[in-house]
Amino acid sequence: MTFNALEPTTPDASPLTTQLPLLREELRRRPVMLAAIFAGIALLTLAIGVLLPRKYTSSTTILVQESNIIAPLMEGRAVPTGVSDRAGITREVAFSKKVMGEILKIGGWMEDKPTPVEQDKLIEKIVANTEITNPRPNLIQIDYTDPSPERAFEVTRGFADLVIEESLATKERESRQAYEFIDQQVRQYHSKLTDAEARLEQYRSANPDARVGVEADVNARIGELRRQIETAKLELIDQRSEEGALQSQLSGESEISAVKTRASEFRARLMELQAERDRLLLSFTEQHPDVVRVQHQIRDLEEELKQETQRQLTRTAGQDGSINSASEFNPLYMELRSKLATSQRRTAATASRISMAQDMLSDELARSVRIASSESALAELTRDYEVNRDLYQDLLKRRENARVSMNLDAERRGLSFRIQEPAALPLRPAGLRLMYVAIAGLMLALAVPVLLLVGMIKLDPRVRAPRQVEALAGLPVLGVIPRFPTRTSRVRNLRRLSMAATLFLSVPIAYGAVWALKWLHLQ
Repeated sequence: MTFNALEPTTPDASPLTTQLPLLREELRRRPVMLAAIFAGIALLTLAIGVLLPRKYTSSTTILVQESNIIAPLMEGRAVPTGVSDRAGITREVAFSKKVMGEILKIGGWMEDKPTPVEQDKLIEKIVANTEITNPRPNLIQIDYTDPSPERAFEVTRGFADLVIEESLATKERESRQAYEFIDQQVRQYHSKLTDAEARLEQYRSANPDARVGVEADVNARIGELRRQIETAKLELIDQRSEEGALQSQLSGESEISAVKTRASEFRARLMELQAERDRLLLSFTEQHPDVVRVQHQIRDLEEELKQETQRQLTRTAGQDGSINSASEFNPLYMELRSKLATSQRRTAATASRISMAQDMLSDELARSVRIASSESALAELTRDYEVNRDLYQDLLKRRENARVSMNLDAERRGLSFRIQEPAALPLRPAGLRLMYVAIAGLMLALAVPVLLLVGMIKLDPRVRAPRQVEALAGLPVLGVIPRFPTRTSRVRNLRRLSMAATLFLSVPIAYGAVWALKWLHLQ
């Protein structure tokens, strides 16, 4: 190596300034390899972008309307449909066997007449490419991705229509099943209520005292009879005291008193009868049996008095009489005897009334015992009847509410579905596009040769720059002898540059051709 004093070294030069000539030198030495790497990476990524399967996604949005003008009018009568996880419910409906069978027909998969196993695989593929989300509480979004834009559009639209139709049909079916179930329960409880009512009526017929309020009446009747017995007993005591007093007075009077004639006896008796008649007329009429009886006695006595008077007129001065004709009953004795008889009659009546009241009290007490013994059975029957009656009435109201809900769902006037954003034919593929792949390939194709050159310079152990000599030998470098290429080397280098340029230009030509074909395809 020779030194040139005209080109002194620059020890203060930066590493980047030192490596740039080396990079340029290596690029000049290996242009074909670097151009081939660049072209290979660029064309390979372009081919990957072209061959990358295109997927088109079609989307539709369904609006779920919970409230409408009917909701406030039917509040409390119709049962609203509340849905918390609409996306989950829609997914269950959309991926059901019935809906997926229709989707296979809409997408054209059934034209090849696949076997059941192939159908299951197709369904799994469709499910994997379908996404159902809830962007808003009342919105359901359905996205379907497919290599064919037409099929993506048809399947997405079919999903929306089938989900709405199946959801409404499911709601209608659930409402009908709920009504039929409640109606069946109403019939069962009606039968139970009828049986409970019949048992209660039969028990009341067999036990007349087993009625509501009978126990209170019996208790009131028992209290009344007890008061009557006590009152009658007090009256009986008074009457017996009076009877004893009359008997003591009667024992002190004589039954018979002497009179001058028998006629005077008849007259005294007649006066007593007349007094008794007057006393009776104060309380009774003349048709009363006692009054009639006294009248007959008065007439009979008057007749006897007339006969006695005639006999006395026809008698002579001789004594024609007997003890009976010269005696009569003591009036005070007769009066006391009459009062005693009255008192005895009243006493007997009071005693009879007490005995009758005691018998009635015994009957009422026995009746109270029967009511108490039948009270538990009556309460159980009544409770059974009331429970069945309340449940039956509640089920009747629920059945009417279920009927209204069923009619609303049948006419589709309750919870409604409406397509807010219909499915559209996708014009651009979803996911990674060809443009992004091509740009990434160009950047990678440019980065790989540069990194390869830097790596070669970093890992090459040979001395390539004067700075390395100064660093390794510790001596200053006075100059560098440049390289002078020969004719053969210049031809060889020109051939390499031409080949490298061809490889480099093939990349934009290929990219331009792909973009032109794509533009023609879109047209």
